Amino acid sequence: MAKHRPIEREFGVPIAGEILPPEQWAKTALKKLPADGQLDVPALFGRVAPLVLDVGCGNGRFLLSSALGRPDHDHFGIDILPMVIRYATRRGNQRGLTNLRFAVCDGERFLGQYLGPQSLTEIHCYHPQPYYDPALAQRRLIAPQFLAQVHRALIPDGKLFLQTDNPGYWTYMRAVVSYFFDFEELNGPWPDALRGRTRREIIALRRGLPVFRGWGVAKANLSEAEALRLAGELPPPVFDADRRLRELDELERHDR
Repeated sequence: MAKHRPIEREFGVPIAGEILPPEQWAKTALKKLPADGQLDVPALFGRVAPLVLDVGCGNGRFLLSSALGRPDHDHFGIDILPMVIRYATRRGNQRGLTNLRFAVCDGERFLGQYLGPQSLTEIHCYHPQPYYDPALAQRRLIAPQFLAQVHRALIPDGKLFLQTDNPGYWTYMRAVVSYFFDFEELNGPWPDALRGRTRREIIALRRGLPVFRGWGVAKANLSEAEALRLAGELPPPVFDADRRLRELDELERHDR
């Protein structure tokens, strides 16, 4: 009789995959990025395959599900918080996922320093930090310069996926992203995760808050030079971040 393998849950929602016996665990942590030059992705995964990047991946919930469901794709998750990357790598290791890697890094640096043009099939960014203090607005990730980097990093017809529970941020995203991507707003949850792709989404839905989702295909006729020109002309991400949502950030930081 096969031994039952434990399944993890967050707020009652299962995290994809079973915890395997230790002898079947993988090593998903990339503890050191190149000192100079780009990341050798084929050497890292031992093959050439479509590459999916999750910027601000948190505890890895989305990437675990995607890596398990799409073994023909390689997956990379980055986050600036070492603590959440430790949770993500532990879970990726326990599920034996050889098509998944995690590293501590910010999105702009990762795209600008470690990946070349047309390296990625998909880029996902769920609930980027809105920075409630207006003095920190320049740290907001989804901005014209970053979108130009994203467009450059994606293959032709590559896709960008975005999600937030912050209405001000979403209004800004819809207005600016459409210059770089043929963008569509999704009405309702992601079909593959009706209860939430991410921890933050699960928390927001439990509290009855609206969650805004959308995805876009990189504009085919937009050159790198034109994207950079647009990045210099479009407005920065200045909006009311709604401080009432700050409590959800605190919930995300604890009890993972």
